[in-house]
Parts: sequence; C-alpha cells; structure tokens
Amino acid sequence: MKNILVAIFVVGFSVLNAQNFKPYQFYNKKGKAVKAEKMIKNLADYDVVFFGEFHNNSIVHWLQLKVTQALYEKKNKEITLGAEMFERDNQPQINQYLAGKIDAKNLKDSVRLWNNYNTDYQPLLNFAKDKNLNFIATNVPRKYASQTAKEGLESLNKLSQKEKSYIAELPIEVSLETPGYPEMKKMMGDHAEGTKVMNFISAQAIKDATMAESIMRNLQPGKTFIHFNGNFHTKEFGGIYWYLKKKNPNLKIAVISVFETENPELKTPEKDYFPTDYNLIIPSDMTKTY
Repeated sequence: MKNILVAIFVVGFSVLNAQNFKPYQFYNKKGKAVKAEKMIKNLADYDVVFFGEFHNNSIVHWLQLKVTQALYEKKNKEITLGAEMFERDNQPQINQYLAGKIDAKNLKDSVRLWNNYNTDYQPLLNFAKDKNLNFIATNVPRKYASQTAKEGLESLNKLSQKEKSYIAELPIEVSLETPGYPEMKKMMGDHAEGTKVMNFISAQAIKDATMAESIMRNLQPGKTFIHFNGNFHTKEFGGIYWYLKKKNPNLKIAVISVFETENPELKTPEKDYFPTDYNLIIPSDMTKTY
C-alpha cells in the first residue's frame, strides 16, 4: 500500500509539473528566449523604448510598470515616460498632478482619461510622480483625429495656431509604405472609396506623427524615453517608430511588441508573427481588464 501511495504521489507531482502556468516570455528578434534582466540591461542603451500593448491585458500592464521600475534603476533615474493614452492639450493638468498641485480627483475631472486608467495607467503616472519624472502626454487630441477621418487632413489647415500646436507640424506625410497602413487599407475592403480609405489612414497617421513629434521634443541627452502605446502603433517598426526615424535616423530606438499564443510553452506564434527587437509572448486566455 505504501508503494502504491508513493507511486500516486509521484505521478500526481509529475502531472502538476507538466502544467505550465507561465504567464509570459520575452524573445529577441532572432527568436531566442531572453530574461527580463538582460533585456533591461540592453534597453538602457537606447534613446527611445516603445512598449506595445493590448489595452485590456492585465499582464502587459503589470510588465510595463515592472520594466519601467527596473529601467529607472538601471539608468540611475535618467528616464522619461510618455503614453498614447494622454493627449497633448492635457499636459498642463498632468504637470500639475505630477507636481502635487492638484489631486487625483481634480485630475480625473479635468483630463480625458481612458476607462481603464485606474487599473492600468495610473500606476505608471504615480510612479513618475513619486520619482519626480516627466510624463509626456504625446497623443493628438481625439477630436482632431476624428475630424481627419471625416473631412481629411486638409481640414486641419483651417484650425487656429493654438489648435495646430496640439498636432504634429503640418503637412503630415501619409504613406502606404509605412508598415501597418496597407493592413488598414485592406481592412476597409475593396469597395471602400479611395478618399474615405485615405482619410481613415490619415487619422491614424496624425496620431503616429504627433506622438513621434512629442517624443522628439522631449528627448534629453543620456535619458531613455519609454513610451506606452497600442501594439499596432509600432507594429513591424511602423507607425510612431517610422515617423520618429524620419525625423532623426540616428536615434537608437527599441520596440517591444506583444503577441498572444495558445501554446502552453509560450513559443513564438507560427502565424501573424512579425518580430521587433523584443517580443512579449503571453497566453491568449490571460485575464482581460475589459
């Protein structure tokens, strides 16, 4: 009986060990698994680090905070934060919050915040506040992106100088050579009107171009700017990355992209996998925040 119980225990323990509850794995561009510590060491040498995300993925948001904290230590506090989720015209209120001049409630009452701000972005903003770091609202105010989607880029020329200050310098180049934009055109379908398609892509372009310009304006020698944005905005080194490289080809820029997989070993996906510098692989059934 004793031997039987031992055998059952061994089998049961083996089954538990066979269950891989690994929540994430980073890979480099060549598909080799890399430890977070080594990745952080490498990222410290870059001018800009883009951390792509799925907006509703809890593990990604947790990793964004952890990577930021680790990079802060590795860079001896020399980092700047910025995010797609905050819009340029709200920078004064964010600065007031960072300086302790307004509280969290006043910030929420005066700034356009995403619905998942409390759980997913407030920890990053509070980290910047606690460590006396700059946090840059990089994105274009959403009303101008909406206007572009409806009326085209030319409609922005009618804006006042103050309104134009919240947008990347006009005219904004929109090219289907930018990675990701041909995919957007394909999403619109073959029967969509040409003008409508280009307006749709242009609305994405003013976001990407504005975020790139915002980053460029706030770069400081010796500091790493870490930027949080939806995965598509830097997918395949396109979007913000593309515009930033157009402004300064010599910048050293790293992109962290995120991909989901059903593989319990968290191997790199076989389909729709377009690796960038670092690639975060997460389970497709990871808890979603909304």
